[in-house]
Amino acid sequence: MSAHNLTLMTDLYEMTMMQGYFKTGNSRKAVFDAFYRKNPCDGGFAIMAGLEQLIEYIEKLNFVEEDIEYLRGLKIFDEDFLEYLSNFHFSGDIYAIPEGTLIFPREPIVKVIAPIMEAQLIETALLNIINHQCLIATKAARVCYAARGDGVMEFGLRRAQGPDSGTYGARAAVIGGCKGTSNVLAGRLFDVPVLGTHAHSWIMSFPDEYTAFKKYAELYPSACILLVDTYDTLKSGMPNAIRVFKEMREAGVELSFYGIRMDSGDLSYLSKKVRQMLDEAGFPDAVISASNDLDEYLIQSLKLQGATITSWGVGTNLITSKDNPAFGGVYKMAAIENKNGEFVPKIKISENSEKITNPGNKTIFRIYDNDTGKIRADLISLVGETFDCAQDLKIYDPYEPWKKSRLAGGSYSMRELLVPVFKGGKRCYDSPSVMEIREICNKEKDTIWDETKRFVNPAQIHVDLSDKLYDLREQLLREPNAEKI
Repeated sequence: MSAHNLTLMTDLYEMTMMQGYFKTGNSRKAVFDAFYRKNPCDGGFAIMAGLEQLIEYIEKLNFVEEDIEYLRGLKIFDEDFLEYLSNFHFSGDIYAIPEGTLIFPREPIVKVIAPIMEAQLIETALLNIINHQCLIATKAARVCYAARGDGVMEFGLRRAQGPDSGTYGARAAVIGGCKGTSNVLAGRLFDVPVLGTHAHSWIMSFPDEYTAFKKYAELYPSACILLVDTYDTLKSGMPNAIRVFKEMREAGVELSFYGIRMDSGDLSYLSKKVRQMLDEAGFPDAVISASNDLDEYLIQSLKLQGATITSWGVGTNLITSKDNPAFGGVYKMAAIENKNGEFVPKIKISENSEKITNPGNKTIFRIYDNDTGKIRADLISLVGETFDCAQDLKIYDPYEPWKKSRLAGGSYSMRELLVPVFKGGKRCYDSPSVMEIREICNKEKDTIWDETKRFVNPAQIHVDLSDKLYDLREQLLREPNAEKI
C-alpha cells in the first residue's frame, strides 16, 4: 500500500481552494498549526507519532500525468491551474514535535509555513497520518502503563481497519511501549521485533494435545509458548505443557524462553492456578501469557486481582483504540503574510471557547521542575520570545486565568519542543529508528506523575500562553478584523 502515490489523498475542497487562490493571485505565505483539543480516552496526555510518514509524504508530493488527467475529467479545474499542478512541489517550512514526545491539548504539534496553496493541499494527509499514529501510540502507552512493566505485544492486524492501519498502527504501538508486534510486514519495514506463538488450529490438527505441544517444542525450543486452552486449561492443557517442559529439560534443552498462553476463561483465577502448577513442577521462570479482548482497564483490573500473568497480547482494543477511535486533530491558520511580507496574526472565534484558536507564529517551551525532573507546564509563546530561567516565571491558564502559578527563578528549566523538519521544501531532519523512538517515549513518560497517567480523572498538565501571546489573543478577540491585509 505504501507504494501508492498519495498526492490525491486530500479532500476536494483543498483542491478547489487551491484553484481559487491560484485564480486570485494569492501566493502569500501562511502559518498553519496542527493541534488537538482533547486527550484520547479522557486521559492526561498523548504521544507524538507519525512524523516519519508525514516526511515521506511531503518528499513524494507531486502530481503525475494520471493525477492531472483524473482532475481534468472532473471538469471543475481550468487548464492553467492543471499546468501549475503538473510542476508542483512543496517549497515551505515545517516544524514538528519529535516522535515519542509527550504532547498536550491546544499546542501546535506540527507547524507549516508555506505559500497558502501548498499549506492548504497538505492539510488532509497531514491530519490523517498524524491523527492515526498519535492515537495508537497513546493507547499503547496506556496499555503498557496498566501492565506495570510486563511485556505487551501488539497483535491486532486481523482486526485493524485495513492493511495500512494495521501496519502503521503496529509502528505506533511499539513507539507507545509495546515490546513487539505480530505483524511481519511491520517488522520488516520498521525493524521492530516480531512475536507470536501458535493458534488453536495447530492443536486441533494433531491426534492429541500432547503431540501438538511436543512437535511445537521440537521446532521452536528457544521460543516455546504453548496455548493451553484449546480443550481444558487446567485438566488437559497444563498437564500436557508441563510434561513437554519436563521432557525438554531431561533432554538437556535449555529453557531460555518458554511458558504458556491463555486466550479464554477467567484469566485471574486461571493464572493463579497455572502459576501454582508451574511452580510445583519446578518451572518458576515460565512465562504466563494472556490474550482475549484485553485493554488497559481489564489489565489493570486483573493486576489488582492478583493475576500472575507476566506477558500480555493486546489486539482489537489497541489497534483500533476501540473506546476512542479518533484522535481529533485539527489544522488552523494562525497568520498570513501581508503585502509587506510581514505575518499578520489570525484568529478563529467560536461560541465554544475551546474552539478559539491561538494566533501568530508560535513555538512551545516545556517547563521542567529542576528537583524532580517532572513537567510543570507547557508554554506557548510567539517565535522570538526569550525566557531567563534564573528569573521568576508567571504561568496561568489562558481559559481560566485565575488558575496561575509563579515559578521561582532557578527552580525550573525550559526546552523548546518544535524542531525544523523542512526548510525551503528540503528535508532537514533525520528520524531515529522506531526502537530508538520507543526509548525516547519511555523516558518521556517518566517526566509525568502517575496522577497524570491514571485512567479516571487524571491530573492535567497545563498548557499556558506567554504574556505577549495572551495579550495578542485578547486584542484579536476584541477586534478580529482590525488589521487589514
